[in-house]
Amino acid sequence: MAKKLKNVLFIILIISFISCNDYLDIVPDRTQEVSLMFEREEAAYTALVTCYSYLPQNDALYATYALLTDEITTPFAKEPNSIKLMKGEQEADNPTMSLWSGYGASGRGQGSLWEGIRSCNLLIENMDRVIDLEQEEKNSWKAEAKLLKAYYHFLLLSNYGPIPIVDVNLPIDASDEELRVLRKPVDEVFAYILQTIDEAMVYLPQRVTTRNDLGRMDKVIAHAIKSKVALLSASPLFNGNSEFYSDFLDNEGNPFFNQSFEITKWELAANITREAIDFATGQGVSIYKYSGTPNPYDLNNIQFEFYKTLYDLKYSITDKWNSELLWGDSHPVYSWWKLQAGALMKNPSASSVEAAWQWVSPTLRMAEMYYSRNGLPIDEDLSFNYNGRYNITTVPGDRRDYAQPGLKTAYLHLDREPRFYSSIGFDTGQYRGWGELWTLRMRKGQTHGRIAQTSDYLITGYALKKLIHPDSEGDNYEKVIRYPWPNARLSELYLNYAEAMNEAYGPSQEVYDALNYVRARAGIPDVEDIWSNSFIAKTPNKHTSQDGLREIIHHERMIELAFEGHRYNDIRRWKLAETYFNSPVYGWSVDETSEAGFYQTREVGTRSFLSPRDYLHPIKSSELTTNRNLIQNPGW
Repeated sequence: MAKKLKNVLFIILIISFISCNDYLDIVPDRTQEVSLMFEREEAAYTALVTCYSYLPQNDALYATYALLTDEITTPFAKEPNSIKLMKGEQEADNPTMSLWSGYGASGRGQGSLWEGIRSCNLLIENMDRVIDLEQEEKNSWKAEAKLLKAYYHFLLLSNYGPIPIVDVNLPIDASDEELRVLRKPVDEVFAYILQTIDEAMVYLPQRVTTRNDLGRMDKVIAHAIKSKVALLSASPLFNGNSEFYSDFLDNEGNPFFNQSFEITKWELAANITREAIDFATGQGVSIYKYSGTPNPYDLNNIQFEFYKTLYDLKYSITDKWNSELLWGDSHPVYSWWKLQAGALMKNPSASSVEAAWQWVSPTLRMAEMYYSRNGLPIDEDLSFNYNGRYNITTVPGDRRDYAQPGLKTAYLHLDREPRFYSSIGFDTGQYRGWGELWTLRMRKGQTHGRIAQTSDYLITGYALKKLIHPDSEGDNYEKVIRYPWPNARLSELYLNYAEAMNEAYGPSQEVYDALNYVRARAGIPDVEDIWSNSFIAKTPNKHTSQDGLREIIHHERMIELAFEGHRYNDIRRWKLAETYFNSPVYGWSVDETSEAGFYQTREVGTRSFLSPRDYLHPIKSSELTTNRNLIQNPGW
């Protein structure tokens, strides 16, 4: 019973942090003796929860990095800070979305990750003081904090490049000069993070399966984080980036970034990711397949395989703690600022829709990103009318499995892969929500279109389906079904492995197999089969060259992990941000009532990316004043 109560306390304390911008509201006052903070299990447990409380919360609408992208946009009157940053509204004096200094937002906000690291060090250094815990559990808690500390260093490194390494807390009587820590070369930081993860793994449990402990650090999560770290280290932004950072020097005149590409970093990333896959699958992790009973409105559909694939895709995200989830956020947002509420469609027949805002909207760019039904980019599929993709057409009767026959839509919405239909809602397409099956009508004045004088509308004419549980209802917030945000899924590891193997060794069946694990669940042909078909593929055998396969892997990743918070970091680490993040985003003309008017593309948001400056975030100017040893990132 004591163990059960302790597990419940962990969840309650984590949830408490959501409503507190200052962790001092929960953590014992800093003026207390450290010995009291770690004298007993209960106080030490609060300190452990504090370490977890700094994890970025991607389902918090105004605090999430998941919207820091060109995948999604919002009405101009309702722009979160992430969208403002993507428009170029970043500044060094008061940085937005700052993991270095922390940032406020409606709801939880985000504490400085340096504070999080300090909390982890405090626990690691004092955990052995606790008198009512066995040493095995003390070691496990220290390992959790050590892995969190490594992850926080990783997030800071990803955003800021060279950072200080804070492995221990400085004493209270440290001199001013000792407090003025130095930024370290990126390779030194990567090595420290990987070593710290390895040290943490020794004492972590294999796989946490106890219900009330789900989301706590274990070896499966540690392997997944290690794969992320190794992949970033090998990627163009950090691996021999003399193009951007040849003159970005430390206090002694040495480059912060290594200046020569090293293929061994890709080899290491491949080895680490192979180990992560083998360990995870050995612990029962597997690509998700839906095994429940379909919703009543789908039971009689004759296109059984298509609907089964849609369920596999949808519930791989929204089915709580499912077989594919490597690491889920155990403290989802509970109040009104949740991301799911921002994307949830309104139900006009509901008496109240306060928990359905209907204004987080995928961009036309993302609608075009998904493959054709043959598993090819739509501009690479000879059977797809790419040049006529914006033409208005009548939905044929044999397309009733995803759109309403007899109604009009754009050709772009027909003959696409299942992930398109699982992720994006479009005019006259099917939408599973509120426990019902709807046919979306998105033009102005229609059931799901913009109503005059309202600022709650889908500015692109597209609805986000991927992150919405089909049974979520929006007439009150308790009916929005919560699930752990997928910080890492098995499909990500397969994509990591495919990328690292191709970069290290070039095309191989092993790379194709890793991609095909993901593609098979998506209901599309194997990569080597479809790309070798000269009757369908515009560029046959593209997959047989390293450059061609690289493009295929990038594209596959941008589809499979869309809207999950990966794209911003992926585009940056590939050094492609000036291509993707420096051009407007588009949608349909949602203020038009006619079909001909609605199906005209229009600019719905700006994206601005100054290269190379914006590849790294600025350190807040006041931090540089406090610590004169810090060097600002280039361009800021």
